Amino acid sequence: MNVSADRIRQARIERGWTQQQLAEIANLSLRTVQRVENQAVASNETVSALCAVLELSRNELLLQDPTRPEHQAAAARLRLLLPIAVMLGAALGSGLTVLLMSLGGAG
Repeated sequence: MNVSADRIRQARIERGWTQQQLAEIANLSLRTVQRVENQAVASNETVSALCAVLELSRNELLLQDPTRPEHQAAAARLRLLLPIAVMLGAALGSGLTVLLMSLGGAG
């Protein structure tokens, strides 16, 4: 699972814990804590242990996975709306340009 290494490191430092202390409290190896903070990857069991000892929810630690179906649906909607937004912006910009040019020529 992809996790927020920065959030984990921040929570550990706020408590004044070293990586070794976090490992001991969470019943993890030092190497696991180092890997999580350096590579931002953790197993489900490691995430559960870190959530428990750092008093954080899974949502606070997990990074959003773009391959999950709900994120794919949101990305598909964005891909549909983006061209419409671009065309709308172009039309508004053109209209504003015409208006400004007509006002400038009248003066």
